[in-house]
Amino acid sequence: MRIVLFTGKGGVGKSTVAAGTAALAAAAGHRTLVLSTDAAHSLGDAFGVDVGSEPTEVAERLHVQQVDAQLRFEQSWAEVQGYLLSVLDVAGVDPVAAEELTVIPGAEEVLALLELRLHALSGEWDVVVVDCAPTAETLRLLALPEALGWYMQRIFPTQQRVMRALRPVLGRAAGVPMPGGGVFEAVERLHHELGEVHALLSGPDAGVRIVLTPESVVLAEARRSLTSLSLFGYRVDGVVANRVFPAEGADPWRARWVQAQDAVLAEVAQSFAGVPVWRSEYLPAEPVGVTALRDLAAELYGDDDPLAVPPGDGPFRVTRTTSGATLHLALPLVTRDEVDLARHGDELVVTVGSYRRLLTLPAGLARLRVAGAGVDDGELRVRFREAPAQGTARGTA
Repeated sequence: MRIVLFTGKGGVGKSTVAAGTAALAAAAGHRTLVLSTDAAHSLGDAFGVDVGSEPTEVAERLHVQQVDAQLRFEQSWAEVQGYLLSVLDVAGVDPVAAEELTVIPGAEEVLALLELRLHALSGEWDVVVVDCAPTAETLRLLALPEALGWYMQRIFPTQQRVMRALRPVLGRAAGVPMPGGGVFEAVERLHHELGEVHALLSGPDAGVRIVLTPESVVLAEARRSLTSLSLFGYRVDGVVANRVFPAEGADPWRARWVQAQDAVLAEVAQSFAGVPVWRSEYLPAEPVGVTALRDLAAELYGDDDPLAVPPGDGPFRVTRTTSGATLHLALPLVTRDEVDLARHGDELVVTVGSYRRLLTLPAGLARLRVAGAGVDDGELRVRFREAPAQGTARGTA
């Protein structure tokens, strides 16, 4: 099953491009679902039909779904939230305020991705196109499964054992309800499901496409997104430059826009070298409906296959050498001084700007020591050599 996610700064037209790509895939004979995890839910408007929380057929082989994030949140977080509310109630917190405090910021969008897991397991679709939230929310969303995985592996087992031992004592002494087994099971289930989502989205059949408009501010955010998505192991397999002014017949006012956009588009080509960059011209009218969206996508992709899987191993790979191994992590548009690297046991901590990723090293690397690291041609390369890893090493790549 091919999975294509679309993201970009708010207002660049990502929902329209996602809908058009899905319509084109369905027209080519693929059983296609396009779903939205964006709370704004613009897919229904793009297709000009009412779309609900279940897949709605809008054309042959084409279904649309706007995920009910609130419902998903209640299904996956209700037991944990119920326990937290009981603790805050004992503490005397106002019920309305308590309910707000027990909602993790961005949790609804994160849990909406669990719908993708269910569709992948169903086997009903050849292609799933995801209209994601704007860039910042998408990055937070895609980073959560790995972050939660670290918590579950390192802290959760110990916490669970301590709670089992102390529940009778603390419950009587403080009057604070201790979490029952159902709470821990709910968190473990959520961890497992998000882990499956992460595996799907970082797998060889998935890719992220960044939609932008030819403006310097938008391009700056798109560049950061490319780096951050690669850091977390997600493959960016295309960029869509949307709302490009046509040069033909331009009057003096529009000619200045064309000139300004051309300068930004040249930077786009340079920034995303090696990644397909498709252009969509500014249309005289907003494309609404299956036919208009399909035509937009056909013009956008031209002779290219919109579902093609790019060659290569993705952002993360390991190569063997005669004396050890080298870990390769794609970090496009990043310089050596912007990367901080730390080794803690069997984990490698990579920090780029405000984003940090904990990489659990494969067993074959965990027993080796870090011999050096560097950033070359948009790729972090960490060299490992034969020798037991000792202590904690820290430095700048």
